[in-house]
Amino acid sequence: MSAGLPLIVTRADPGGAATAARAAAMGLDARHLPLFAARPLAWTPPDPAAFDALLLTSARAARLAGPGLARLTGLPVHAVGAATAAAATEAGLTVAATGERGAQRLLDDMTSQRIARILWLCGRDRSTFDARGAALVPLACYAVDPVPPPSAWAEAVAAPAVLLAHSVRGAQRLAELVPTRRARLALAAISPSVAAAAGEGWASVAVAERPDDAALLAEAHALCHKGRQMGSFER
Repeated sequence: MSAGLPLIVTRADPGGAATAARAAAMGLDARHLPLFAARPLAWTPPDPAAFDALLLTSARAARLAGPGLARLTGLPVHAVGAATAAAATEAGLTVAATGERGAQRLLDDMTSQRIARILWLCGRDRSTFDARGAALVPLACYAVDPVPPPSAWAEAVAAPAVLLAHSVRGAQRLAELVPTRRARLALAAISPSVAAAAGEGWASVAVAERPDDAALLAEAHALCHKGRQMGSFER
């Protein structure tokens, strides 16, 4: 018997399925209801000699870049989060540094080391960062598109539950799909900016200590059990 409130996982696969599996292994009642789908984009690898390092802010870049990634194997990778670093290693890249406090902090560390020419292999829809004077060149190799909510979505958010938000776009989609009556739902966000993007009115909001799945699920686990102890998040 699962303990606590249901946990609704909305991120695109394969990450969503992996998160749901980790949550289930923790004893949570994980509901895998993706609101996005990821797909590769056509892209042309630039001359690696024009750059000092490769920045990866999502594991999807390494997983969906395709054969063009082989041309960039000589560039040291600076990755946000352990999952992104692992995906880069699996793709044959060499990870020089793993940032555990978000992309902006990692960029700050890179520029403090005088890394001046940075290739950012990223998604089509991406955040903006202050490159601190460095030349930061974004190159989209994948897209994450919204998809219609699964058939179980309406029933899932009609009862007390905990929602996961892995990105600003994900949080904004939750805000769009749950515009009112949020007091029955709690939110676990991977960063403060993601929590802010979800708006107000949620029964409870928790922010992960680090921008990775393990830290996010730790917060979600606490929220699920908090909701159970309170009976629900309904006000």
